[in-house]
Amino acid sequence: MAVELQILGRAVKAAQYRQHRALDTRLASVGSTLAQWDALRAIGRVPGASARELAAATFQSEQAFGTLAGRLAAQGLVDRRPGHGRRIEHHLTPEGSRMLKAGHAVADEVLAECFEGLTEPEREALLGLLRKVEGQSEG
Repeated sequence: MAVELQILGRAVKAAQYRQHRALDTRLASVGSTLAQWDALRAIGRVPGASARELAAATFQSEQAFGTLAGRLAAQGLVDRRPGHGRRIEHHLTPEGSRMLKAGHAVADEVLAECFEGLTEPEREALLGLLRKVEGQSEG
């Protein structure tokens, strides 16, 4: 019997939704949201990145990321500096680094709970399959 692709797609979306809701709820305990923490994580990975690069890394439009980065800067979590030409570079402040670290601890707990029903080989298989699907969709 063939798997119905719409059911498969919905199952992937449901798992993602559950994970995102849990992360957003628990990140509030450290004063962040999932979108904010994800932006801090992207900036932490590539200090000095442009809004365009960070928008792509966080699956947002440039406009949405720019608005979010402005809020993070107003909260003292991100420093936006002029770069080459019109480029604005993004860097974490010490408070942004602290928030990112606190968010990592929360995310580790939430994700451990989300995937606790899978064995390590099942997790490896799931990751491999998702990477394979992602690679096919980029072609």
